[in-house]
Amino acid sequence: MHINVLYEDNHLLIVEKPVNLPVQEDSSKDKDLLTILKEYIKEKYNKQGDVYLGLIHRLDRPVGGAMVFARTSKAASRLSNELRKHQIYRTYAAVTRGHLPKNHGRLIDYLWKDRRKNIVSVTEEDKKDAKKAVLDYKALSNHKKGSLVEVELKTGRSHQIRVQLANQGTPLYGDQKYGQHVNKPGEQIALWATRLSVKHPTKDEMVTVDSRPPDKYPWTSFF
Repeated sequence: MHINVLYEDNHLLIVEKPVNLPVQEDSSKDKDLLTILKEYIKEKYNKQGDVYLGLIHRLDRPVGGAMVFARTSKAASRLSNELRKHQIYRTYAAVTRGHLPKNHGRLIDYLWKDRRKNIVSVTEEDKKDAKKAVLDYKALSNHKKGSLVEVELKTGRSHQIRVQLANQGTPLYGDQKYGQHVNKPGEQIALWATRLSVKHPTKDEMVTVDSRPPDKYPWTSFF
């Protein structure tokens, strides 16, 4: 499988994750992005033995777009620290079913994950294991059935964008888990990691990459 490389040096590997590819091995035992990238590095640089590649963050299996990996343990440590401090900046494009109450704003919710069912829900702040979730959004374009929304994550909770937007009455196009009442089986979720900015682990500079959603419906209604 060809993976589009957006940035690469001795410390970082930033790629465009294809849709419907797990980031790491899961119960499906399907080929995963981490394994594919390790094989890519092994072949390109003629590496012997196991290849190190640090997983810093994740994207849900059906979601595509920009992801950063660390090629050294030092880079992994520094990037993980940036992530904890909310200093890795991630912007997403999403197509909603319906329109948000306001064209821009901040959503603050408390999310709880049912790990057995792998489902996240909005809950009360005082519920055990509830985690605060914050995102900023801006509707870039509206049409009769939905909107193209730009989302900037302030926290990185499981299924965060999908759950928070669904909680506003605007589930994502194609989301089979949180919008099954308005989406048809087989529709591809319209959520894409469009921009990623990280501080380089050894240089005093930011590395920013952009990734464009695929040239397919519903993206073609807006781009």
